[in-house]
Amino acid sequence: MSRLVIVSNRVSVPSGKGIVKAGGLAVALKEALEARGGLWFGWSGEVADGPLPLPHKVSRGGITYVTTDLSRQDFEEFYNGFSNSTLWPLFHYRLGLVEVSRRSYQGYLRVNAAFATTLAPMIEPDDTIWVHDYHLLPLGEELRKRGIANRMGFFLHTPFPVPEIMLALPGHHRLMQALCSYDLVGFQTEDDVRAFLDYLSGESDGEVGLGGHFGAFGRQSVAAAYPIGIDAAAFAAAAVTAATRSESRRLSESLRGRKLVIGADRLDYSKGLLERFEAIERLLEQHPKLKAKFEFLQVAAPSREEVARYRALKRQLESAAGRINGRFAEFDWQPIRYLNRSLDRATLAGFYRQASVGLVTPLRDGMNLVAKEYVAAQDPENPGVLVLSRFAGAARELITAVIVNPYDLDEVADGLARALAMPLDERRRRWRAMMDVVERNTVEVWRDTFLADLAEAAEVEEEVELLSGEGAAYCPLPAVVQPVSATRLRHTSPR
Repeated sequence: MSRLVIVSNRVSVPSGKGIVKAGGLAVALKEALEARGGLWFGWSGEVADGPLPLPHKVSRGGITYVTTDLSRQDFEEFYNGFSNSTLWPLFHYRLGLVEVSRRSYQGYLRVNAAFATTLAPMIEPDDTIWVHDYHLLPLGEELRKRGIANRMGFFLHTPFPVPEIMLALPGHHRLMQALCSYDLVGFQTEDDVRAFLDYLSGESDGEVGLGGHFGAFGRQSVAAAYPIGIDAAAFAAAAVTAATRSESRRLSESLRGRKLVIGADRLDYSKGLLERFEAIERLLEQHPKLKAKFEFLQVAAPSREEVARYRALKRQLESAAGRINGRFAEFDWQPIRYLNRSLDRATLAGFYRQASVGLVTPLRDGMNLVAKEYVAAQDPENPGVLVLSRFAGAARELITAVIVNPYDLDEVADGLARALAMPLDERRRRWRAMMDVVERNTVEVWRDTFLADLAEAAEVEEEVELLSGEGAAYCPLPAVVQPVSATRLRHTSPR
């Protein structure tokens, strides 16, 4: 079995007890590396104010972790700039928040080229390379320029915008060409795949074949959807255990019999937090009998605090919570509890389990694993109700959630009222259908299916090149090419 090389923007090097703050994704990738041996490469998370040190190398459990620092200029231009002030809002359909800067764009390309220069000498001829997320779109092309011909896949964890949005990005043609350097390009949903292929066919004269196979920019490749999951069994077990912890007992006692509505997110404008607070306000306006019958707990973990827009959002949320509480609170009750701090996953699992409603209403999200964690944490005998944004990738799988439009405050308020009043039999039916999906499409299935399809996609590309006799030159895809096994994962969710 070939070695696996994983490249991600941030790499958490494990201590003696495991990956720091490891979630399900980090654990799944680590397990794949342990099984095959290999390398995990990326940014250390450190910013060097002086000359950059040499890459840091740590070997543990058959895995070599290689991290590199960023200079202050690279951090501002690559990370804060183009990655998070241009691509992030663009990919989340927030054109009004996109900041366009030629300097940031050049910094983004420069860092990707530097990463490729550092990584290329470490690649062995039979390695399989798997690159992750929007920070590293050009990395595959940069590796190809340095003579790396290995099979190489890319997975985008965010949404991918429709062509009309993508065309607003200066340099979009250059980045799309870079994406075609990968043998397999993975997305969260079929909508994202469609948007990507629509761009290629409409803007680059690409040709699309069966099963997401395409030819563009002189290369043959494949695009497919791989909805990422969680380790459902482990999270469910953690929720059962956490329900007995002191934090869960304190929360339960503080509610004094009232129902709990919970939201847990990174503090980000894509999560629809301000709209969520306003929906709680609308709920109390339209359903006054619910006053003092529930409490809404919003956990918003601090994020990108060095960015002015995120600091402004923090102030807006604090103001909205204070205004709504001031309007509706009684001396012994307030509708919103707002925590602007992180809670560990075990504590959240216990809170999810006792929450009557999980409120997950991003304005746009690639998948949103909080929705799946909330489902996994529920008591099968008395499950809560998931109220889920139609613009979260998870809504394509969790179709028995109460699906709402987060921009429509009345619809979210009505969805919350419905969830709070839902009878037990209906709650059980809805939860069971969602849990079946969560248990079937786990993070391990996501990982293994992607890597199997990457091997198959690379083999198909080699066959097509041999048929054409042109090497890297484009040749139309043969009609007999069949979809890779990603379709097996996509069709496991109910329609």
